[in-house]
This record gives sequence, C-alpha cells and structure tokens, in this order.
Amino acid sequence: MTASSTRTSRADDYAASVAALTSRGRFGISLGLERVEAILDQLDHPERSLRGALVGGTNGKGSVVAMARSVMGAAGLRVGTMPKPHLVSYRERIAIDGMPLDEARFARAVQRVLPAVDRVAKRLGPPTEFEVLTAAAFGELARSGLDLVLVEVGMGGRLDATNVLDPGVAVITNVQLDHERYLGHTLAAIGREKAAIIKRGNLAVTGATGRGLRPIAERARTLGVPLALAGSRRPYRATLLDSGWDGLLVDLRSPGGVLREVRVGLLGSHQAGNAAIALALLEAIGADADRRGVTLRGLTEEAIRTGLREVQWPGRLELLRATPYGDVLLDGAHNPAGARALAHALTELGMRGFPLVLGAMRGKRVRDMLRALVALDPRPVFTAVGDPGARQPAELLDAWRAVGGRGGQFASDPRAALAEAATLRRSSDQPAVVAGSLYLVGAVRAMLAGEEAAA
Repeated sequence: MTASSTRTSRADDYAASVAALTSRGRFGISLGLERVEAILDQLDHPERSLRGALVGGTNGKGSVVAMARSVMGAAGLRVGTMPKPHLVSYRERIAIDGMPLDEARFARAVQRVLPAVDRVAKRLGPPTEFEVLTAAAFGELARSGLDLVLVEVGMGGRLDATNVLDPGVAVITNVQLDHERYLGHTLAAIGREKAAIIKRGNLAVTGATGRGLRPIAERARTLGVPLALAGSRRPYRATLLDSGWDGLLVDLRSPGGVLREVRVGLLGSHQAGNAAIALALLEAIGADADRRGVTLRGLTEEAIRTGLREVQWPGRLELLRATPYGDVLLDGAHNPAGARALAHALTELGMRGFPLVLGAMRGKRVRDMLRALVALDPRPVFTAVGDPGARQPAELLDAWRAVGGRGGQFASDPRAALAEAATLRRSSDQPAVVAGSLYLVGAVRAMLAGEEAAA
C-alpha cells in the first residue's frame, strides 16, 4: 500500500467514525446514566482505572482544566483531557498532553466502542453522540498510560454521561443560570444537579457562592467529603495586580502560603478566580495521590508559575492577529454570566464601539446576553452557523433592538459576517469580536485556520 493510499484509508476511517457519531444527533440530549454505564460494562469499565478530577460548573470549566493541565505538563506529568464542546474537530474531544488525537487513533477509539453501543441500543435504546464519545474517550485514556485525567462535565452533573467517572477529585467552578429547561430554574436547583458529581471518598473544590453553593456544601457534608473553597476571602484566592493584552498578574493564596506575582496567560480578570480554583484542584489532586500512596512528581512552585504563564485555551478570549479579516478576538460566551465576563474583560482592555459578530443557539437567554454587551456600544453583525439549532440572525437583531442596542445588521453565514465586520473595522484599530456561541467561534476559528469545522 502506498503512502497516499494509506492516508486515504485513514481519512476514510476517520470520516466513517465521525459519521457514526453525527448520525446520533449532534444536539441530541437524553439525560441519564443507564446507557453509558451499560456500554462501559460491555468494555470492562475502563473508566475505573482513571484518576484525576471531574470538573463541572456553569462557566470556567475549560479555563480551569486548561490551567491545571498546563501546570501538570510543566511538571512532566502525562495528562488526558476531554474538552467540551470541540471547536473545530471531533478529535479535540480526546486529548493527551494538550494535543488532540490524530485521525487514525480517534477512529480506532470510536470503532472499538461501536459493537458495544449496538448491543446496548437493542436493549436500552440508541445511545446519544455524547454517550458514545464519552465511552470512547474513557477507553482511549485508560489505555494511554497517563498519570492523570481532567474530565469536563457536559451539562449539569447528576445525569451527565461523565458522572459514571469517579477519579477521586470533584470540582464545581460556579453555579449560574443556564440550561434551565434541563437543570431547573433556580440556582439552588442547578446547584443540586452539579453537586451530584461529588462522590463518597472524594476531595472536592468549588468556587460557587450563595444559593448555588448551599446544595454543594450540603452534599459534601452528608458524604463526609472535605470541601475546599476558592474565591474572595476564602482559603484559595487570587488578588489581581494587573490585567491587559498580555494576560494577568496575580498573587495566589492557599492555606500553604502565597505565590507572589504569578503571570496567567489568559485574558480577562475573571481568570484570576479560575486560577484560584485551579490551584485548589492541583492541591486536591496531590492530596488524593498522597492518600493512595502515589507520588506525583514535579508539582512545584516553578511548575505552577510556568504552567499558568504558558496556558492556552482556544476560543476563549483568544486574540488572532493579522487574519484576512484583520485582528479577531474569539470568545465563546454563550450564557448571560459568560457575556457579563466578556463585557468586563473588554472594558478592561479599553474596547468600545468595536465590530461584533454574534450568533446563538436556541434555548439560550439571548436578551440577557445582549443586555450585558449594550453598554459597550458595539457595532453588531448577527449570523448563524448552519445548524437547525441556531437562532436566525434577524431574530437576534430584533432582540438586540429590544434591549436598547443601537444599529446592527445581519449576515447569512459566518464568512459574510466576518467580511462585514472587517468593513466596519476600517474606522477602528480594535479587533472584531466573535462571540455568543462556541459553535460559531469554532466555525470562525476553523475558517481562519483553513480547516473544516466539526471535522
């Protein structure tokens, strides 16, 4: 077989694997653990060998995981992650040491679980795309000889497919209103759903406050689980010293002392709070290893400083310079709390009156998201990704005007929206901002990188 035919075969295998996933519906939601547990039972429960942290919360999960993984990498540890959702390629959903699997390896991971999926489907109904991906990821991570895994919860916690995993540490970044149709309409109800990732024998970490914190604290207390608190005036906290286009400078405090003038390579002052949660996560993982008699090498102050300085998290306040459309700032703010964090970060960066490309999915509180951005007086271009779950651009424009937004127009697709934003940008040296949906951010990022979205 020639090298060319080998590459073609691998591409075909990968395309077939992606088709096997997408046929189950990219946006299909069927909460519950029965199907994924049955699949993993057929596979002899690879997830039971995985240690690390299960990370839930409304916002900040990806940032906290990115920070912790970067520190672990600086410490010389091999780490597997499961980012959600992917931005450009399904391969991102199973990553080792920060790198997505290659096409051939991803295809093998999916193909290994499909016979079990078919058997379970006959008995319990068809598993969702997310359940198949979760089983494939657990199987691949288990066979990869990793030191640790950092697994993001998909939605909620109690009935999310990832909640079959018990890696020793449970982290809940915060509790905000999102996915109310599935999780409940109050912070207390959503907090209860997220608190369910805490299991007996765990160590737990949270940055949640107020009514969202109460069910988390109650579950930890009921199960006898130590709960580390991160945030203002808490044992784990960050004092912001500076915030700009080169990231943050913070003092990080833990019960063990203070790390002075730590550079964090992500934009936005809200990342200071995420850095405090990441520090608590790292210390909890170290404590979990100690009680199991395992020594985790290298989690030193130097590794913390290096990892936080070098952390990258694509699509979250990510600045892409000198694209064909000029400088573009990507941020997947997809709920009101995320939009408020974005608005605060843009204010810190001196942004006002900038071109804004925005799309959103149905089921999101769009008016509250837009209301958070009105004060910055952006020049919005509304658009949609090519999916039935996307809100129509004209509908977004109506919502913008309903919350007091000035001007605004819409474009049929992200490419046209970027072109229009580039025209608007000619009178400003500010980057165009792309936000509102991670699916939109992924489509734009793929376009700017010359890749195929969702491949």
